[in-house]
This record gives sequence, C-alpha cells and structure tokens, in this order.
Amino acid sequence: MKIKSVNPYTEEVNWTYDALSFGNCEDQIEKSRAAFSGWSSLSVEERTTYIARAAEVLRQNKRIYAEIITKEMGKPIRQSLAEIEKCAWLCDYYAENAAEFLKDEVVETEAEKSYVTFEPLGTILGIMPWNFPFWQAFRFAVPTLTAGNVCLLKHASNVPGSALEIEKVFTEAGLPEDVFKTLLIDSKIAMEIIDEDLVDGVSLTGSVGAGSEIGELAGRLIKPLVLELGGSDPFIVLEDADIDRAAQVAVKSRFLNTGQSCIAAKRFIAIEDVVVDFIEAFELHMQELKIGDPMDEETDIGPVAKKEFADSLEKILKDAKKKGAEPHVYGEEHQKGFFFRPTLIPAASTDMKVFNVEVFGPIAPVIMVKDEDEAVEIANSTEFGLGAEIWSANLERAERLAKRVRSGFVTINGRVKSDPRLPFGGVKKSGIGRELSHYGLKEFVNIKTVVVNK
Repeated sequence: MKIKSVNPYTEEVNWTYDALSFGNCEDQIEKSRAAFSGWSSLSVEERTTYIARAAEVLRQNKRIYAEIITKEMGKPIRQSLAEIEKCAWLCDYYAENAAEFLKDEVVETEAEKSYVTFEPLGTILGIMPWNFPFWQAFRFAVPTLTAGNVCLLKHASNVPGSALEIEKVFTEAGLPEDVFKTLLIDSKIAMEIIDEDLVDGVSLTGSVGAGSEIGELAGRLIKPLVLELGGSDPFIVLEDADIDRAAQVAVKSRFLNTGQSCIAAKRFIAIEDVVVDFIEAFELHMQELKIGDPMDEETDIGPVAKKEFADSLEKILKDAKKKGAEPHVYGEEHQKGFFFRPTLIPAASTDMKVFNVEVFGPIAPVIMVKDEDEAVEIANSTEFGLGAEIWSANLERAERLAKRVRSGFVTINGRVKSDPRLPFGGVKKSGIGRELSHYGLKEFVNIKTVVVNK
C-alpha cells in the first residue's frame, strides 16, 4: 500500500511512501520494547537533556518544517512557523520542569516513611491528526518520553512527510535508537496493534467515532488512554462586553488554521442587546482576511486540507440554507486548490447542523439569546465540552458563568489556546484525560505508593 502526501493548494502529489505491514510493525515494537529498558533507567535530568536538544533542532530547522506543514495540509506559512516555535517552547517547558514534577511525593503517615513515586509504563502509541501535524505529535510525545516511556507515532495519512520529519527531530536530538519511531500505517493496522496487546497505552486526538472504537479496545485490554476528540466551542458575548475586541478575537479564533482547529470558537452566542453590533464588527474584521497561497507570508486563510472536507462543509452550509439561513460569503472563488470561502451565518438556529456538529472549516454561525441563562443553556447543549470563551467587562460575573459552562477549558476575554503550563482536555464526548502541564506528564505513569516500616 502507498501513502500519498498531496498539496491542497496545488493539488499535486508532494511525496509517496510505502506503508508498513503489520509484520513490520511487530518487529519495530519489539525493538521499541527493548529500548524502553535503557531509556526508562535514565534519570529524569538525563532524559530532559535530549528534550532540550529537540528544542534546538526545531528552531534550527524551523523554516524547513514549516514549509512541510504548509505543503501537506495547507496551513498559512506564518501559522506553520508559529507551530514549530510552540513545539520548541513545549520542549523547553518540560526540560526545565519535569524533574520537579516527577520527584517523589512524601506523605506523612504513621509509617517510618510513605511516598508516591512515578514510574513509566512502557511503549505508548500515539494516533495523531493532521491539523497541527507537529504540535499534536509533540504534545503527545514530549511528556510521554520525558516520563520515561518510549513512543510510537501513527500520524494522519495525509501528513506522512511531517511524521517522518518529527522522528528525525528526535534522532538529531540524540535520542537512543527506537525510543521514538514513526509508523507509516493505516488505521486498520493501528487498531490491530492495540487489539494484539502490543502497546502499554494509547493517546488519540481525533474524531468521536475513532475515540469510541479505541476506547472500547483499550477498555477490554485494560489499557490507559487519553482521548482528545474535538469540540464545538461556544463564544459567549454578554451585553457589557467590549464588542470590537470580542469580534476581532472571534474572527481569529474561528478562522485560525482555516477553521480547522479543535479549540476554535465554533458557535457564537450573543445577547440580543448587542448581537447586531457584534455581527457588524465581526464582518468588518472578516473582510480584513487575506485568502490565497498559503506560502505567502500575508495569507490568513488557505485551502482546507482535503477536497472531501470542502465537500462536507458545502453540505453543512446547504442544510443551514434549507433551514432559513442567509449566509454572508467572503473572498473570491479559486479555480484550483481545496478552498472554502469564509462564511458567516448571522441568524443561525439550534436545529441547524452548523450548530450541532463539529464544523472543521471557516463557517461562523451566530445565534441571539435573551440573557446569560439562555446563553449557558445553549453553550452546554452539544455533546462536546472542550473549550469556551466568555466576554464581559464584569469579571466576577464571567467567572460565575465559567463555572456553569461544561468544558475542560474556559477563557474570559481572550482566545482559547493550549499552553504547556496548563492542562488541556475535555469533558463529555470531547474526551478523557489531560495533556500538557504536570497532569499530562503523569497520564502514562504508574503512580506507585511505597510504605516503609521498621
């Protein structure tokens, strides 16, 4: 089987690779298991020296990696460069803090000594998506490796070039052989690896369907897992909000990465007193977006990653029109490339698909509510619970509402964005477990209690 990397702007094939067979994977997993013994026996301080070097490699080759991202999934180059910088920051963060996070925790009991220690589990499989091809993989790998595990990466099939370059980053950083390996495989073989009990844990960022299937397998085999399954994040605008600032951030939050982000604001909920002003300001900032060649430093919106994604967005838009929507579409048509023009739906309703599914693309629905209670009710009305944004001049009021919104992350007067220092993850069907911070570092460890008596 061949795995192809296709440029969504030119529609030309970037690279073609041979996929691995299940037998190839078994051989590699055996090597990874052998590598675990030496890697896990290193001190945390020794392991973090390699992670610090990975940050250096990322920064030294930033442009090369960014261009691969842009060629493979169409991300505007400025955003691809920022993605590499964020990966380097992640490495810095764990290099500087992991030893403190993983040190034994002493607990006072009647025993001579009681403490909790954190031990790596073994070989962890990461199944990662295409939308942030370096960041998502590093977000999984860096804390997992730092904790003393070895990693196998099954990346999305449309970003094989990124997947192989990520392995090279760790190789150039000096990691021992087989501690981090990329497996160019399809989803069927990834499931077979889990089903055959070949790994000690699984981390998936992907769809609810994939998460459900992997969760079922992992549960049957009693495997620890982390699932980040996307979201339909509400963006609540209260009547006392700074409307222009809220609209400016709303446009950035919705259209970053051409709207292909789990934590993008996807449902805009505005109090009736300010909904007209918010829509007007939103449209003004939308008109500032430059759409076109993702390799152009000035471009804000590129193509979506695959043609079928644009087709899916068209179906969502068609459903909204059928139910009364009058979309406002911006930008020029492109004859080539998988483009979908930025679209505002200024009077959306809760029966539209655009308000009930995770829309992975540049469509922004706005709904009007009468008060904050209705805003929270609608914010909580989907199966997702990843992130949320609340805009208000009254911080006490906003924090009170934040407690009522069911999500893993709430930002007040700002954009939801992942940060190595903060735990990241969701509730409901947005997933289980956490990534990043000291919480993410401990997802794939044995939290072992040791009690010493005389």
